[in-house]
Amino acid sequence: MLDVEFVRAQFPAFAQPALQGQAFFENAGGSYACGAVIDRLTRFYRERKVQPYAPYDASRLGGEEMDEARSRLAALLGVAGDELSFGPSTTQNTYVLAQAFRRFMAPGEAIIVTNQDHEANSGPWRRLADEGFEIREWRMDPDSGHLDPADLEDLLDEKVRLVCFPHCSNVVGEINPVVEITALAHAAGAFVCVDGVSYAPHGFPDVGAMGADIYLFSSYKTYGPHQGIMVIRRALAEALPNQGHSFNAASLPKRFTPAGPDHAQVAACAGMVDYVETLAGHHGCAAAEVHDLMRGHEVRLLQPLLDAVKTRNAVRLIGPSEAHLRAPTVALALNRPGEAVAADLAGHGIMAGGGDFYAVRALQAMGVEAERGVLRLSFVHYTSEAEVAKLVDALDAVL
Repeated sequence: MLDVEFVRAQFPAFAQPALQGQAFFENAGGSYACGAVIDRLTRFYRERKVQPYAPYDASRLGGEEMDEARSRLAALLGVAGDELSFGPSTTQNTYVLAQAFRRFMAPGEAIIVTNQDHEANSGPWRRLADEGFEIREWRMDPDSGHLDPADLEDLLDEKVRLVCFPHCSNVVGEINPVVEITALAHAAGAFVCVDGVSYAPHGFPDVGAMGADIYLFSSYKTYGPHQGIMVIRRALAEALPNQGHSFNAASLPKRFTPAGPDHAQVAACAGMVDYVETLAGHHGCAAAEVHDLMRGHEVRLLQPLLDAVKTRNAVRLIGPSEAHLRAPTVALALNRPGEAVAADLAGHGIMAGGGDFYAVRALQAMGVEAERGVLRLSFVHYTSEAEVAKLVDALDAVL
C-alpha cells in the first residue's frame, strides 16, 4: 500500500496556506512539482545559471547536472542515455519529428493516426497529407471510445511507415495495449510513435520493454518542470534526417532539438528520479516497482468515483467504468458546458477543468459538442481518499 501521507510530504504545494482546503483534480493539465525538482531548479538558478560545459566550476557542475538528468531518467525508462531528448514541449517535439519524417518518407507512403489522440500527436502528422503522404485514421468506437487493435490490422500494409497512437487518451482514459499494438506495427514494417503524456504521470513506463520506437511525455505532468521529454530508439534516430544544427548531427540527443533546451529545467528533471527513488526507499522496493504502487493506489480511489458518476441521469461517463482499465482521468459529458460546472465545483473547494482539452477530434467522434466540452476530473497518486470523497460530495451538490 502506498503511504499517501509520506507522498504528500514530498510536495511543497500541500503545505501552502493558499491551497489549504482545495482538492486538486486537474492533474491531467499539469501536476504539482515535487520538492526534489524545486530544490534542483532553485540551486541551478542560484549557483549554475551560466552556459554549461565550460571548464570553470559553475559551468562544469551545471553540465554535469544536465547529463545526470538525462542518464538517470533514461535508466528509469529502460533506454540508453543518448536515446532521450529534451525539448520545450511535447507538441513542439512532435512537430519536429513530423518534419524529420517528411524528409524520410517517400510520396505515397502512409501514416496511421487515431481520432482518440490529443491534437499534439495527430495534427502534425495529418498536415503531411499536404506533402503527398497518405494519412489513414484508426477510429475508436463512437460509444465506448475504445481503440480496437483488430481495426488497426485492417489499415496496415507495406505502404505504412508510422503508426501514431496514445498510451491513453486525455479524455477517454482507457489504457491502450502498447506492446500488442507495437508488435502489430513492427510486423507490418512500420515504426510506432506513442503519446505517453496522459499515462506517464501514473507511473513511469518501461519504454525499453514496450518496444516503442518513439515515446513522448511532458515532465510538467510528471512532477517536474515544463519540458517535453522524447525517447527515440537509436536505430530510428540514426535513420531520420538531422533536424538540429549541422555540426550536431552526430549527437542523437541534439538531432531533434533545433533550439537549445532550457538548461535549468533539464537539470531539474533529475529531481523526478530522486522522487521515485525516495518512494522506493521508503516502501522497501525497487524504483521500477513504484509504478505499481502508484497505479494500485489510483485504481483503489478511482473505482468509487466511477461508481458515483456512471449511473447519474444527464451524465455520460467517457471511457471505461472499470478502474483497472483506465487512468484516473475522468471526462463527463453533461447537459451544460463543462467549464461552467468546473466553476461551480470551485465554490466547493474542488479544482477541476472544463473544455475540449485539445481532444476535439475525440469528442466529436463520440458525439460530444466540442464547444460544450466535458468536465474533466483527474488525479494522481498523491490524491487522498478524503479528497475523492470530497469530490463526490461536491458533484452531488452541483449536478
